[in-house]
Amino acid sequence: MKRLDWYIIRKFLGTFFFSIVLILSIAIVFDLTEKMDDFFENQVPLREIIFDYYLPFIPYYMNMFSSLFIFISVIYFTSKLAGNSEIIAMQAAGLSYHRLMVPYGISAALLFVLAVFLGGWIIPRSSERMLRFTDTYIEHFTTENARNIQMEVEPGTILYIESFQRRSSIGYRCSIEKFEGKTLVERTTADRIYYDSLEYWHLDSYTHRTFTGMHESLERGKEKHIVLPIVPDELFITAQQAQQMTTPQLRHYIKRQLERGSGNVKPFEVEYHKRWASPLGAFIMTLLGVTMSSRRVRGGMGKNLGIGVVLTALYILFSTVSTTFSVNNVMSPFMAAWLPNLVFLAISIPLYLRACK
Repeated sequence: MKRLDWYIIRKFLGTFFFSIVLILSIAIVFDLTEKMDDFFENQVPLREIIFDYYLPFIPYYMNMFSSLFIFISVIYFTSKLAGNSEIIAMQAAGLSYHRLMVPYGISAALLFVLAVFLGGWIIPRSSERMLRFTDTYIEHFTTENARNIQMEVEPGTILYIESFQRRSSIGYRCSIEKFEGKTLVERTTADRIYYDSLEYWHLDSYTHRTFTGMHESLERGKEKHIVLPIVPDELFITAQQAQQMTTPQLRHYIKRQLERGSGNVKPFEVEYHKRWASPLGAFIMTLLGVTMSSRRVRGGMGKNLGIGVVLTALYILFSTVSTTFSVNNVMSPFMAAWLPNLVFLAISIPLYLRACK
């Protein structure tokens, strides 16, 4: 690490955090203006507005638009270096273009680690408060009733509940089927199922059938106690709650839901892959930004910034569209999360090779 490396790193990170403060300050002002009526109408305490909404707001949107901040920051200060002929002086002193990229890479690596830590551990905990605040005072998106629930609660055990109420923890018209391979060996139906305590459930007006070859045994009763490795909250997990899980929790949830045969896993898989793809976008956007702005061109910084804003807007749009494709089963979650990076990497490499010449 030489003095020149520290100089570029300070410029990079300083411009990055300055742009975050500037843009997020403007975003908070616009958001506050839009939601002011909701705050007054619901008489929201000032403390909750600050600590439960706007304090989590900052890291959430900082991480979401980190690619934009990185790209604009790199273009801005690199264009200034090129405009002041500093890059020409560096190359005249014997600094190669590859060596010039080292401090940029170090800065991108630091932002990558920060983004992984924020997205995997800090933001999920703060998002829980922000989403709870939004659901309470602004827009209700949670539901108290679930219908047509079907999942594999254990290997070979399929649970179906026609309707379930969160508040009372009571479900109606349920069936529990146990398979050995593809053979049905047990089937229990009940008019009502309700939750008692940890993994303990009760069946009312049940019918239990056991199948042994061509023989069937039948048992009926008013009440039966069973153990199911599931709690009521797991029946109401929605795509919005993927943001509230830490990365290890999200990985465990996806694995468990896939084993159960749940059909709402794709938004969670996309969220998991994006937690790695988006931070790695820091390297790609840095590479693209340097190659675009390291030469002194007619039109100056304004032209580079204009192109940068358009490209980052396309990157964010591309990421959003690919996520929609994945949720609609048009694209795999892995490809939906990584495709924007792959496309912009394919654009960046030829530009970098050209800039080296």
